[in-house]
Amino acid sequence: MARDNLRMIRKSPWVFHFNSGGCNGCDIEVVAAFTPKYDVERLGMTLTSSPKHADILVVTGPVTRQVAGSLKMIYDQMPEPKIVIAIGTCACSGGIFRGGYNVIGGVDKIIKNVICVPGCPPNPRAIYSVIKKLYDNKIGGDEGNGSSRS
Repeated sequence: MARDNLRMIRKSPWVFHFNSGGCNGCDIEVVAAFTPKYDVERLGMTLTSSPKHADILVVTGPVTRQVAGSLKMIYDQMPEPKIVIAIGTCACSGGIFRGGYNVIGGVDKIIKNVICVPGCPPNPRAIYSVIKKLYDNKIGGDEGNGSSRS
């Protein structure tokens, strides 16, 4: 991931949330991260309804063959620089759905340079921790392909 992408987190990033399939457990934790208890909004983050206005794409659930094209299209609609965060084991690697006839795997099968937050589901504190590291520019990026683990 280019260092310039990570520097943009200094402003108030807008987040687009996409559920690519799964059980919705990670969706609940993402919403919890935006509640006053964990409050990622104190870092200036806010949810947006359009990927055209988003700086960060948050993906939950495994990538299925049905949604792979939609995920790529959403990513392509985001303006540069853009960051992708895969929330949960399913979004990181396919999780328990991996090997299913309709499951491609994790988000990194469609989009390169993904920051993964593993867990089933990950605690909102883990989500906040990754966002805080992005905010503080403490997540190193790799210039190559593949995914980064938090």
